Amino acid sequence: MRVSLANSGRSFSAAQGQSLLDAALVAGLNLPHSCKSGNCGSCRARLLEGSTEYPHGRPLGLSDREVADGQILLCQARACGDVVLETTELHAADEVRIRRLPCRVERAEALSHDVMGVHLRLPAAEVFSFQPGQYIDVMLGGGRRRSFSIASPPHASRLLELHVRRVAGGEFTERLFAASPQRMLLNIEGPLGQFVWRYSGAPVLMVGGGTGLAPLLAMLTSAVASGLGAPVTLYWGVRTAADLYRDQALQALARDVAGFAYVPVLSEPEASWRGRRGLVHAAVLEDHAALAGYDIYASGPPAMIGAVRSSFVQAGANPARLYFDSFDYAPDALARQRSSASTSA
Repeated sequence: MRVSLANSGRSFSAAQGQSLLDAALVAGLNLPHSCKSGNCGSCRARLLEGSTEYPHGRPLGLSDREVADGQILLCQARACGDVVLETTELHAADEVRIRRLPCRVERAEALSHDVMGVHLRLPAAEVFSFQPGQYIDVMLGGGRRRSFSIASPPHASRLLELHVRRVAGGEFTERLFAASPQRMLLNIEGPLGQFVWRYSGAPVLMVGGGTGLAPLLAMLTSAVASGLGAPVTLYWGVRTAADLYRDQALQALARDVAGFAYVPVLSEPEASWRGRRGLVHAAVLEDHAALAGYDIYASGPPAMIGAVRSSFVQAGANPARLYFDSFDYAPDALARQRSSASTSA
């Protein structure tokens, strides 16, 4: 089946039962996407010709209004024949080239009780170009993959830093946490994603949940290195103080860099905690009743992204300047989690 992109003149093939997003990525087209689970809505496109179907039902990230407008989610839609699509921001797909490369774990460090900082060394002869905010896929057997945002900035690309949260029953993370992963050999594919730094001169709000800090950290480090041209405030939401694995570094950055502010927010704080409490998106709204005029970058779990998308637009945020990255589990990892929980029960 042929998939044509009306706004660029490009086209690619899609196999029976293959998602349109997967087919595009195989063809080297880095179309807008994030969670790949149908929750975040990042991969919206308008269907101009032909028809598509959703084998698992209409995804949660698509509203009734968007369906009526002819929009589909590329990560879940399967073509029923030749189709013509209209996508957004396709130009960004040409700025980097998706590559598959071998690498090895140079070092790994425990950042918290359930988060590990993993530093990957790429082959010396290879140049890996990416934009701050993008991610890579670690390739597993059977065509399966795990996605991790790059926490290090492009100007330090000889070592790629990942923030890996341990997932109960997770095939990759359990192996990573079980023993010293130094010298472990991996195959990666990337860079992927269009959650990237877009400097416009407007003040910036960054909202991170858990390891959703990673892409924001890459953006922030890059922005600081080139000189902040506008105020940047980072809100980082986690459960407890023990989960603030980059707290000291961010506190130091806020002291040393003019124009940068850092606000940690705990949803399950200890009694001794003197900082902000509650949900991180609510903390942003408490400080900024009107969000018009801000560039907003949000990354974290689907529930946080959903709350940001709805409540921030209601508070005046421009949807075209609201960028987000939803951190969801890969479908097979989620199935393993459920199976593990069922067995233990």
